[in-house]
This record gives sequence, structure tokens and C-alpha cells, in this order.
Amino acid sequence: MSALPGGEVTPTILVVDDDVASLAVLSDELRARYGRDYRILSDSSSTEALKHLGALAEAGEEVALILADQWMPHMSGVELLAAAHRITRTARRGLLIQWGDRSTAGPILRAAALGHIDYYVPKPVYLPDERFHRTVTEFLDEWWRLRGRWLEVVRVVGEERSARSHEIRDVLHRNALPVGFYSADSTQGQAILQEVGAVGAQLPVVILFNGRVLANPTNSEVAEALGVTVHPGALIYDVAVVGAGPAGLAAGVYAASEGLQVAVVEHEALGGQAGTSSLIRNYLGFPRGITGAELAFRAFDQAWLFGAELIYGNPAEAVTADAGGRIVRLAGASQITARTIVVACGVSYRRLDVPALEALVGAGVVYGAAVAEAHALAGQQVFVIGGGNSAGQAAMHLARYAERVTILIRSDSLTQSMSDYLIREIDAARNVNVRPFIDVVGGGGDGRLEWLELRDRRTGEAETVSAAAVFVLIGARPNTDWLEGVVARDRWGYILTGDDITRHGAAWPDERAPLPVETSLPGVFAVGDVRHGSVKRVASAVGEGSIAVRSVHDYLALSTTRSQ
Repeated sequence: MSALPGGEVTPTILVVDDDVASLAVLSDELRARYGRDYRILSDSSSTEALKHLGALAEAGEEVALILADQWMPHMSGVELLAAAHRITRTARRGLLIQWGDRSTAGPILRAAALGHIDYYVPKPVYLPDERFHRTVTEFLDEWWRLRGRWLEVVRVVGEERSARSHEIRDVLHRNALPVGFYSADSTQGQAILQEVGAVGAQLPVVILFNGRVLANPTNSEVAEALGVTVHPGALIYDVAVVGAGPAGLAAGVYAASEGLQVAVVEHEALGGQAGTSSLIRNYLGFPRGITGAELAFRAFDQAWLFGAELIYGNPAEAVTADAGGRIVRLAGASQITARTIVVACGVSYRRLDVPALEALVGAGVVYGAAVAEAHALAGQQVFVIGGGNSAGQAAMHLARYAERVTILIRSDSLTQSMSDYLIREIDAARNVNVRPFIDVVGGGGDGRLEWLELRDRRTGEAETVSAAAVFVLIGARPNTDWLEGVVARDRWGYILTGDDITRHGAAWPDERAPLPVETSLPGVFAVGDVRHGSVKRVASAVGEGSIAVRSVHDYLALSTTRSQ
């Protein structure tokens, strides 16, 4: 396999166009900009391009990007890119078009809907064409992130079949920390433990880039060792935001940008459940889609640049109120005092309630999308339980690696719970299928998931299927147990806000009406999935975060008036 100096793999960019002059311009542009780090190959025939890709796959060469002109004899660009996906599933695929060519609109829309292309790429109209290169660079950046090209900032040595080893890897990955995992039973894992003097230490062992070694640390201990803030700094904040999902991050951005002193508290990972999504394609302003993790970190960057403070690692345990403000008590004996609180702690996936599978969590049984697990499932049989958008996004991401992905749902179809664009992608994917009317009632394996027991809800017939992993995304439970008796909730645990407080018979303690998204405890607001009646979409969560900040300003103004 070809490699860059230092042993790094040299990936291939393949461009295909039957117009010889156009192909020459494209090849020259790509070679001039990317020739140092990529091997640039070109073909003027779709048939030859597929043969070329097959030969590269047999030789173990990696293809990062395929660019193909739409209008070619014998096979269109869309057909070529769809066929190429069966040869190299991780390569990014761009359909080359001419600016102003309206005949490509139909093929682009159909191909994007079916997942046959990743995006379209207008050919260069002047040299150098930076808009062309911006699209190419974004494609390449996506490919490297999928492949996992990062120096290891953190190394983890642990037991492969340990739930804690799985959890700490997932948390580090979701927080965009480059992590390498080594089995404690492997020669390499033992060598690392020997190197850092941790032989016999309690697993998992976490080794940081600065040489610090932590034995079976908590998330907050890892964060503190990495220099992340884990204890509040200010004596009193204007706003304490609990949860750094889309709603909480939006509240942090808007509050900090408007001059408020803001603390954002997160105990697990930026982005919440949305942060685990491999590709969000229906968020406004991102026509090519964006990963949940990238969207979360862009939002965090905004909040940080405006002055918001992230306090990481210790979950919120209680809220109290006194004359000095609202207090959020955190695990680890610390607390945050703020004039207002925005609760955006989201939801967690419901459990399967199958004891045999609960025993294998982290050893083939995964709650949530767990994008970090996908690379290890090449050529395997994988199952996804759930019929919502998160389940569909997870299935399509896993399909890049797994031999086959099967979505299991209890209902008759996906149409009532999943977006149309995802359903069409799933229908078009050759290695993804959907099985309706299925309950998962058992499973097991020798220390790791190896099989599932399925039952047909219509006939009661049971069957056993081989399974390397199962990803469970079956609905949500609000993370509000810590607020019991503090704010009014509905019977499912979602927080009541605004007019819903009195509408559901809960008490409202003030003479004024509750502000938008204000809870039954004045000065405490709830946004995002945790709020009763919320729309479970990223865009609506972001909108609620901004609404909460407007209500925070109104509350602070009312408080100032009353104190005068």
C-alpha cells in the first residue's frame, strides 16, 4: 500500500469524465492542490473507472474521493457512483456538473434522496476555483474523520468486553478527543502498561498525551487532567444552562452573545443525543448534511468565543432557590449559583428490559448510535432497534462498514416515525433491510453478543439470528428524576412550562403569568427534548434555546423592578 513519508497511507482521488479537455483541467487542478498528500488518478470511461476501483480494492489501496461527470456514454455519473459505493463504501462521492446545466437537477435530486451521491460538485469555471476546492476539501475532511485519522491524544488500555471501557471510549470520541484503544490482553496493550508503569492497575487505564496515567478514572477526573473546567468559577452567574445538547448550546450562545455571564454544565458529551448522529441532513443551512458532533462543536465554539464557560464532568443532582438566586448542586460537592437556570438535560434512550442483553452492554449491545464502534464491524451482521431518525441515521452510517444492517421495528413500517429522506435512503441501500413487527426477547454469547432471539409480534414465532452488535434507539425517557418535587412534570417525567403548568393542574406561585418555557419554579426554564410538548428536532431545540434567553431577560428585568 502506498504511503506518505512517515508511514501514513496515501489515499486516492479518482476523477472520471469522458470529455478529455475537462478531464485534463480537473486532473491538473486536483494534482496542483492535493498531489502532495493524495494520489490523483483519472479515467475517461465509467467502465474503466470501475475496473480501476476494483484493482485498488484488491490491492488494499484506500480511495478517499470519487468525482464523476453526470453525462457519460454507457453509464451516467450517478450510476457509476452508485456502483462504486459497492466497491469502496467509505469513499466520498461527488457528481460533477456544469454551472447552469438544468438537465442535471433531476438526477441530482433523485441520487441525493437515494444516497447514491454525497453531493454535487460544480466544475471549475476559472483557475484556481476556490469554490470547487472548498467542496473537495470538505469531502476529504469527512473521509479522514470517518477513517479516524488523528494522532492519539488519549490511549485507553482495557478489557474489550467491559462496559466501562466502552463508555470511556465513547465519551472521549463524542468529545472529539482522538483516542486509541488497546486490549489489555494484547501484546501491544501489555507493552503500553509496562511502558507507563501501570501493570496490575485497575482497568481501564487512561494515558494522556502529557504522560499522565489514570487508573479507572471518572469522566470528570479525565476532564480535569486534560485541563477542562470541572468546578464553577464565578460567584454568581446570570444563567446556568444544564445540558450541552442543541437546546442548551443555543441558550449558551444567545445568552453569552447578549452580555450575560453564562455557565454551561455537561456531564457526558457535547451535543446530547444529536451529537451521536452520524449525519443530520435536514438541518437548515447544511444541504450536504453535518454530523451531530461537528454541529455541537461549532455551537460550543460560538458560545466559548462569546464568553460562556463550560463546566464538565459532574452531573446536576438538585436545584434549590433562595433570595440570592437559584442553586444547581453538582455531584462532587460543588454547586453553581445563578440568577436563572435553563434546564436542557435532554432524554436518554429507553432500555430493552432484556436481562441477558443488559449484561452485554458495552460488549456488542450499545444504547445510542455510538459512531466510534462502526469501524470494528466491517463484514459483520449488525442490528438497529428503533424506527426514528436517530435509528435511521445510525443504520446508514453502519452500512458503510457492516456486511448487513437490519432495522428491527415493532410497528408495520417506518413512515410514521422517520423522515422521508431517510426512508428512501434505507430503501435504496443494498445492505440495509427493515423487519417489521419484531420484538427482541433474548440474546447472548461468550462474553460478547453473538446472537439475538427475535419474536414475530403477529405469530409469536421465535428465531435466533447471528449478531455482532445491536444498537438500541427505542424512544426516550426524560432525564428529570433529579428535579422531582422541584418543578412540575407530566406523568412521563417531561417538564411542564408556560401555560401547560396550570393546564395540567400544577401550581404556579406568582401573580404574573409564567413566561415562555418557564417552569413552575420562577426563574427556571426548560428547553429541548426534556420539555413537555417539545418537537423532537434539532432545529426546534435551537429555537427553544433562543426563546429561553428572551424569557431570561424578561425575568431579570421583572426581578430588578420588584427589588426597587
